[in-house]
Amino acid sequence: MDRWEVVRGRVIELAVGDITRMPADAIVNAANNHLGGGGGVDGAIHRAGGPAILADLTRRYGPIGVRTCPTGSAVISDAGDLPARWVVHTVGPIWLDGGQGEPEALASAYDVSLRVADAHGAAHVAYPSISTGVFRYPMHAAAEIAVTTLAQGLREAAAVRRVTLVAHWLDALEPLEEALERAAGGP
Repeated sequence: MDRWEVVRGRVIELAVGDITRMPADAIVNAANNHLGGGGGVDGAIHRAGGPAILADLTRRYGPIGVRTCPTGSAVISDAGDLPARWVVHTVGPIWLDGGQGEPEALASAYDVSLRVADAHGAAHVAYPSISTGVFRYPMHAAAEIAVTTLAQGLREAAAVRRVTLVAHWLDALEPLEEALERAAGGP
């Protein structure tokens, strides 16, 4: 399954590719706490979006070293050269053992980032797999949290009608497909 209509006219869909090339109203960035660009998705978004992203973050939230975004929260910036209007920067948890609040923090990162995008009028939001890279969150567990949290958020959203979960490579798609199938009532 690669698309699920959560409620009438509101869908979660899957894609494989580079999130920095995904046309959407808002692209979610799996950021670090200081919002300065880093490795993985965060670095790719900052490189592709150009200096306008960092400049807008500095204007809105202060310079690096002053600004901070707590785990499970989110902030918004302009998208610079990306094919989107906004970047929603959210901080997922670093995986320790699953017993340190990681599931709740990851669910919060998805929930709050969707709410921020919704509050700014985004109809289409593209997500990477938050925390599954250098933060080492297990992909299957993260996919379950992403799909269930975003499905609930879509039911409550005013503006967001479509969420695209973007897997960077084909192997990362399988956990998302399985989670989407379960959420939609499949086998």
